[in-house]
Amino acid sequence: MRNLLLLVLFVFLYKQPTGIHAFLESDPLVFSLSAPAPVSVSSPLISPVSSSMAAVSPGIQKGSDEHRHHMDAHHKLLIALIVACSALCAIILSLFCLWLYHLKFSHKSIRNKAKSTDGENGLVLSPFLGKFTSVRMVSKKGSVISFIEYKLLEKATDNFHESNILGEGGFGRVYKAQLDGNLLVAVKKLDCATQDATREFENEVDILSNIQHPNVIFLLGYSAHDDTRFIVYELMHNGSLETHLHGPSHGSALTWHMRMKIALDTARGLEYLHEHCNPPVIHRDLKSSNILLDSNFNAKLSDFGLAITDGTQNKNNLKLSGTLGYVAPEYLLDGKLTDKSDVYAFGVVLLELLLGRRPVEKLAPAQCQSIVTWAMPQLTDRSKLPNIVDPVIKNTMDLKHLYQVAAVAVLCVQPEPSYRPLITDVLHSLVPLVPVELGGTLRLTPSVNAGESH
Repeated sequence: MRNLLLLVLFVFLYKQPTGIHAFLESDPLVFSLSAPAPVSVSSPLISPVSSSMAAVSPGIQKGSDEHRHHMDAHHKLLIALIVACSALCAIILSLFCLWLYHLKFSHKSIRNKAKSTDGENGLVLSPFLGKFTSVRMVSKKGSVISFIEYKLLEKATDNFHESNILGEGGFGRVYKAQLDGNLLVAVKKLDCATQDATREFENEVDILSNIQHPNVIFLLGYSAHDDTRFIVYELMHNGSLETHLHGPSHGSALTWHMRMKIALDTARGLEYLHEHCNPPVIHRDLKSSNILLDSNFNAKLSDFGLAITDGTQNKNNLKLSGTLGYVAPEYLLDGKLTDKSDVYAFGVVLLELLLGRRPVEKLAPAQCQSIVTWAMPQLTDRSKLPNIVDPVIKNTMDLKHLYQVAAVAVLCVQPEPSYRPLITDVLHSLVPLVPVELGGTLRLTPSVNAGESH
């Protein structure tokens, strides 16, 4: 900008002599002063005295005053032009600075908006990752996820010691691990020597890296070592729903209202997958062992290895997978898979919470019976229903609420998919049955609280 000002002044001063010369030539009086008329020495009429008198004549003095007047006006014009140019340069400089500031602010705003958007789609990493000592970022199908060094996991699990085993699945085990900063996480160790195991690993990482919801397990990262793959999740301190219902405690830690809260949390997680993910996600392996509970008994869906993002597949292009007792009849028999298949599995989980029984129980070495087959005739009979409720919660709930939950479960496990409700409808049915402090809308009276405590 300073160079621009100097250039304007230089051009103006460079043009000044020409302008003055033209000014002098344009005024006859001034021109007569600058170029005196030649005097003929042969003329007898002009004497030296008259010449000297002409030098001090009033007309000549007046011309000199007018010349000074024009010069003063020209100087004032020059000063005015310099001031105007300076003001113009100052305005241009101010506008330039304002433009730079606006440009910088716009870039900052865009970066902040991008970070905010990533946070809404689940693509921003957990702040826990800042505590890791060996983490590098990689991009996979447009999603940002974290790769954790194998040596870090080996150290965190005490070389995958048996004392750190949290559970076991079809392709491997889940270990408790303590990372830097005393951060506790869960590490799923998968033997990916087979193509199916590799596909499930990749599928779970891809889906969970694009999901962030309070009722869906949070993915922290993954790792690889030879044919072994590792998935790192947040640690759920209270384990799985299956362990609480069918383990040593036999559900003693789960009150009626706590069970309804778990059912509501599970429904919320499924609704997010079915209604808010784009494209929608079908879990395809919902069961009590894949519903994990944190330290406050908030339920989260886990294990997305079999999940799919398109419900139009048939048995010709989709391998039949799932867990006996939770698989919907139409999927088991005809390979038809829709979001209603997840609703059926949810109905089975709801029966587990209500009755305290496993989804499939052995009657004899070669004979099994599902919870649906056993319970269906009694669920619709109000005189029999209170007698088949889990003994741990028997007589601790309002019978009206018991009948409502039983009705929801019956609808969810209907053999015909079209008769089953959407998970959104199930969610709305459960909200009034869960106390406000547990995430529902039910307001408890002191007598109800006292009755449940017993």
